[in-house]
Amino acid sequence: MKLIIQIPCYNEAETLPITLADLPREVEGFDKVEWLVINDGSTDNTVEVAREHGVDHIVDLKFNQGLAKGFMAGIKECLRQGADVIVNTDADNQYQAADIPKLVKPILEGKAEYVIGARPIDETEHFSKAKKLLQKLGSWVVRKASRTDIPDAPSGFRAISRDCAMRLNVYNNYTYTLETIIQAGQKNMAITSVPIRTNGYLRPSRLFSSIPNYIKKSVVTIVRIFVVYKSFQFFMTIAAILFGSGFLLGLRYLYFYFTGDGDGHIQSVILSGVLMGMGFQTGLIAFVADLLSVNRKLLEEIRYEEMKEKYDKAAGKKQ
Repeated sequence: MKLIIQIPCYNEAETLPITLADLPREVEGFDKVEWLVINDGSTDNTVEVAREHGVDHIVDLKFNQGLAKGFMAGIKECLRQGADVIVNTDADNQYQAADIPKLVKPILEGKAEYVIGARPIDETEHFSKAKKLLQKLGSWVVRKASRTDIPDAPSGFRAISRDCAMRLNVYNNYTYTLETIIQAGQKNMAITSVPIRTNGYLRPSRLFSSIPNYIKKSVVTIVRIFVVYKSFQFFMTIAAILFGSGFLLGLRYLYFYFTGDGDGHIQSVILSGVLMGMGFQTGLIAFVADLLSVNRKLLEEIRYEEMKEKYDKAAGKKQ
């Protein structure tokens, strides 16, 4: 059994040595523990620091592609290197590496394929009130969309089984955290969370430059999650609101018409027709989106079979 701990990095030359110093080289249940760094187009000497500190594998992206693509690039390399379990952690040493055995335990016991480390968000002092609120909102949305009970969906401290990793796809360029949990839930993978500890504050988050920027990107991410993974419900809800509003306006006009006061409410008839027409068209979009969703699932299954054959062969795994 091989465990690979991957660390996405972007200009982390200062904090990476601190993170690596805490990482284990032995974890119960594994014959090998290796480290992998994803250099996401760093302009400092992150790669040199990684090599100096004994990192086994480096994925060197020549220009910054963002956290989501960096995460997936690392996953693919971990699979190519024969990882049975992959642990993802941050380069700013936010998560306590001593909790890695706790993180991988549900996978080793066969109780889960995907494990998320749940941070003590309310007790984290450097999180602003707005960020704490958005963390909770994002987790609530993910629970609704994925049919899971993950309390800290934005957490980047997670363990992934080999089979689960092959099934993950990330369409969002901003972050992988919410989307991959929803995928796991939608694909009926066994997913759970364990409480983990965090370390002190080393640097500001690289994921957002300000609270307004974080709010904007989080809202867009949440909306896209519903559009991609709950497309029928998303569009049908809008269709029901539009059609229902138009229908009520139509009833309002009929009331005035039969009471002899219909002449002054022609605008209601026009607006009613427009809203009901928009609602009907949006309902059709809901069915088209549902068909596209089915097609996406079929393509993902084909992709999984291709990846399994490719990476198992590269790693010398038995088919």
